[in-house]
Amino acid sequence: MKTVPHSPLEPSSLSKWLAGSAVVTYALISLIPLAWIFMTSFRTPEDAIAYPPKVIAQPSLVGYVNLFTTRSRVGAAELAALPPPATWYEGLVRQQQMILAGPSRFPDRYRNSLLVGFGSTLLSVVLGTLAAYAFSRFRVPGKDDWLFFILSTRMMPPIAVAIPIYLMFRQLGLNDTHLGLILLYTVVNLSLAVWLLKGFMDEIPREYEEAAMVDGYTRWQAFLKVVLPQAATGIATTAIFCLIFSWNEYAFALLLTSGTAQTAPPFIPTIIGEGGLDWPAMAAGTTLFLLPVLVFTVLLRKHLLRGVTFGAIRK
Repeated sequence: MKTVPHSPLEPSSLSKWLAGSAVVTYALISLIPLAWIFMTSFRTPEDAIAYPPKVIAQPSLVGYVNLFTTRSRVGAAELAALPPPATWYEGLVRQQQMILAGPSRFPDRYRNSLLVGFGSTLLSVVLGTLAAYAFSRFRVPGKDDWLFFILSTRMMPPIAVAIPIYLMFRQLGLNDTHLGLILLYTVVNLSLAVWLLKGFMDEIPREYEEAAMVDGYTRWQAFLKVVLPQAATGIATTAIFCLIFSWNEYAFALLLTSGTAQTAPPFIPTIIGEGGLDWPAMAAGTTLFLLPVLVFTVLLRKHLLRGVTFGAIRK
């Protein structure tokens, strides 16, 4: 009977099974909070705070209706005198002994998050790509010192400089503005972008650019047509990490905004219902808040899997 050669470096079947089981178990445990938030968004306020907790409950869209509307309580006689509800969501509001008073502020806060999150991510990636290319390809005086200085800005907790930034923004008129948050998040993300992208730029052979310039390309054309396509993996990976920070950031958004430019993270915890927090509405807001980053990450997942292992072209 022939024996199949087995490399000592190749994991055994038992090792593969144990590793797979550990990964699946970790994934399931990590998904439990997200699944619970998703289920809570389709419950009534009573079922959301029931004790013991209900794993299975009658689904309801009350949380989403409460998230996108403001309501006012009226008496039974006044409610009975009203005409029949014109829409299905108005009917849900009537069931709570309330009437619609207007739209909520959540759509505006959601749009602010989209503008600030993707705007700062785009700016961070563009500036980080240019800076990383310069550090990778040119002789910059004191390059190592500059790179360490850029990295050192990431070592300090951002909230440690919250008060100076608040005073500076107040003097510059950037408080409660989209531009202020975009600039701030760009500065915070820039060190991460430069260091990640420099690693990818270093992995791209210089010979590609030299060959392009021999064919008549300028340095800028070689950068756009040769380097950028090869660095797409690193750019996508960097964009995901920058977006995650900008999208989830809470402290600066709470301190520097109050109305016009307020994003979703400081707004969602303030959703108040009768007798306390409106948990289904908060869960609905959290579920919708997770979607853009989830979709963005799924679309770039191939680049992310390659990027976290620095899978760029090697010499």
